[in-house]
Amino acid sequence: MSQRAPEPQNDNPLRQRAIRSFVLRQGRQTEAQKRAFVEHWPRYGLDFSGQPRDFGKLFAQPNPLILEIGFGNGEQLLFAAEHEPQRNFIGVEVHGPGVGRLLNGLAAGNFSNVRVYQHDAVEVLRQEIADTSLDEVRIYFPDPWHKKRHHKRRLIQPDFVALLCDKLKIGGQLHLATDWQNYAEQMREVCAAQTRLCPAVGDDAAIGRPDWRRQTHFETRGLKLGHGVTDLLYRKR
Repeated sequence: MSQRAPEPQNDNPLRQRAIRSFVLRQGRQTEAQKRAFVEHWPRYGLDFSGQPRDFGKLFAQPNPLILEIGFGNGEQLLFAAEHEPQRNFIGVEVHGPGVGRLLNGLAAGNFSNVRVYQHDAVEVLRQEIADTSLDEVRIYFPDPWHKKRHHKRRLIQPDFVALLCDKLKIGGQLHLATDWQNYAEQMREVCAAQTRLCPAVGDDAAIGRPDWRRQTHFETRGLKLGHGVTDLLYRKR
C-alpha cells in the first residue's frame, strides 16, 4: 500500500478504483502509534472482509450512523465522538500514522461510538456498507489535486457521489468541506447534477462551519495561506 495510485485507464473512476485519489504518504509511525494497532485495533478496528456488514451489532445503542471518509489524524472524529455521543461513527482512512493516532485518542477517551477502517473508501462503500444505511457522510478537506491535469484524481466525481447516494437514507446528509475554491466549484457542479441531492437548507448548499465540525489543522493551514473555506451541505431526496 505504499505505491503511487495508478494512472486511470478509462473515464469511470469506480471501475478503475482510481477513486483512490491519493498518493499514500505513510510517513514514519511513532512507537505509540505502532502500539495502538496492537492494543486498540481489536476494540476499534474493522478488518475489510469484502462482505456486507451489520453495523448495528458493533455499537451498544442503535444511533444514527455517520461515515467520515479520509479522517486524517482523527482530530475531527475524536471531536465528534465526544460532542455527538448520540451518534455512531465509522471512519475510513488509509494513512497508518493517522489511524494509530486516532486509535490512541479513542482509547484515552474510552469512546464506544466509533469504529475504524484502514482501507480504500470505495471498496468499503461498495462491499461492506448496505444501501440506504447511512444517515450522513462527511468528507472534509479531501486531497485537492490542485493541478488541472490531476483533477480526474479528485474524490468528488459523479460516479462517487452516485455511490454515496446509494448508501444514504432518504433525508440523509452529505457534508463536504474544502479550502480550495476550484474544488468547491467542482463539488457544487457534481452535486447539482445528482438528481437525488438537494441543498439541505434553502436554495444554496453553502453554509457556515457548523457546530459539529471543528476547525481542523488542515483548515487552519488553509486559512493561513489565504484560502477561503467552503462547507457544502446536501440532503438526499
